[in-house]
Amino acid sequence: MANNKDNGMEREDYFKDRAGTDEARFHAVPHDEQGWAVKKEGQDDPELTTNSRSEAVNEAKRLAEEAGTMAYIHDEDGKIEDQYNYSN
Repeated sequence: MANNKDNGMEREDYFKDRAGTDEARFHAVPHDEQGWAVKKEGQDDPELTTNSRSEAVNEAKRLAEEAGTMAYIHDEDGKIEDQYNYSN
């Protein structure tokens, strides 16, 4: 059990360290009841909200490519389904 807690804390620290930096990644995630959002790590407010999953995916990929970082695509349950690496 302690291992899961330690891994969760490491993951949280990892995202906190990157949040708000140029290395922050973009996530296409479920939002509200049937919508989707694009969120940048470390920011509460979404970059985009939409009813279209494909629009959220395309925008997350575009923003990640523009920033030279990564896009994470989540499924309807919030689990990471795919990722795109645009790092230089």
